[in-house]
Amino acid sequence: MLGRISTVTITTPDLRASTSAYQRYLGYRVSDDGAIGRDAARAWGRPTLASARAVLMEPESGADTYLRFVEGPAYVDYQPFACLGWNALELIVADVDRLAALLAGAPFHVIGPPADLSFSDQIRAMQVVGPSREVLYLTQIKSKLPIFDTPDAASFVDRVFIVILGGASLKGLQDYYHEQHGLARAQVLPSVISVLSAQFGLPADHLHPIAALQLPGQCYIEADQMPAAVLPRPCQPGQMPPGVAMVSFEVDRLPETVPGALGDIHCSPGLPYDGRRSCACVGAAGELIELIEAG
Repeated sequence: MLGRISTVTITTPDLRASTSAYQRYLGYRVSDDGAIGRDAARAWGRPTLASARAVLMEPESGADTYLRFVEGPAYVDYQPFACLGWNALELIVADVDRLAALLAGAPFHVIGPPADLSFSDQIRAMQVVGPSREVLYLTQIKSKLPIFDTPDAASFVDRVFIVILGGASLKGLQDYYHEQHGLARAQVLPSVISVLSAQFGLPADHLHPIAALQLPGQCYIEADQMPAAVLPRPCQPGQMPPGVAMVSFEVDRLPETVPGALGDIHCSPGLPYDGRRSCACVGAAGELIELIEAG
C-alpha cells in the first residue's frame, strides 16, 4: 500500500531564487545541495537529467518530509490549475493569518486569501503561487475533525501533509489509487475551490467534487475532479513537468512489476533515499509518482 508523503519535487528555472524564498519566508532549510544522480534520472525516465542541479529542503520542525527543487525550464505558458496532474502541495501552519501578513511583498503571490473551508470553519487556509509557479495551500487546523487525521504544526510553517491531484474523473482517480496502490476510496465532498473556479471562469461558489484519500503518517492525496476544459500538463522532452512535478511516497516494499514504470528500480545514496530502493511511474492523470521503500 502507498505510504506517507516523503518528498515533493518542484521544477524551478532559478534554484537560488526558489530556495532563498523558502528559507526567508517559510523557514525551510537546505538538507542537501547537489545534483540528480544517474540512477535516479534513469528511474524517472529522464536520463538526460543526470547531474542537473537539485536542492532538498526541510521544514524548521525537522520533519523528514522534503521539498526537492530541480533546475529545469521556465514553462512560461504554464498556468497553475489549468492542467491535469499534481496541482498543489499543502503545508500545515500554526497561524495562517499571521503568515499572510508576513508574506506581503514576498515572492509568493496570494491567489486565495485566508478563509475558512466551505465544509468546516475549523480549517482555515490560503493559497499562494511560489517563485516557480508552484501552488501552495497554507493550512491551519484550529481544532481536529473526527473525519480527518491531521498533524499538528510543530513549527510556524511545517511539513507537507496533503498533495492535490487534478483529474478528468474523480472516479478514475479513486479507482486507480485503490486498485494500483491499495488506498481506500473516500467520501466525495462537493467543495468550493475558489482558485480553481477562477481559472476556468466558474462562479465563486461552484462546488467541485473532491475526495481525501488517506495515507499513513497523517498524510492525504486530495483528488479533485477538474472542469471539462482542463488541459494536459506540458512537459519538454527529457525534463520534469512544471510546478509540482512529482510526488514521492514511501511503500513497505516495491512490487516486482510497477504498472506505468518509467525505468528500472534503483538504489541511491543520500536523502531522501538513504540507499533504499525506488522507482517512478505514471498515474491516472499523467502525474509522476515515485515509490521509495520504507526500509
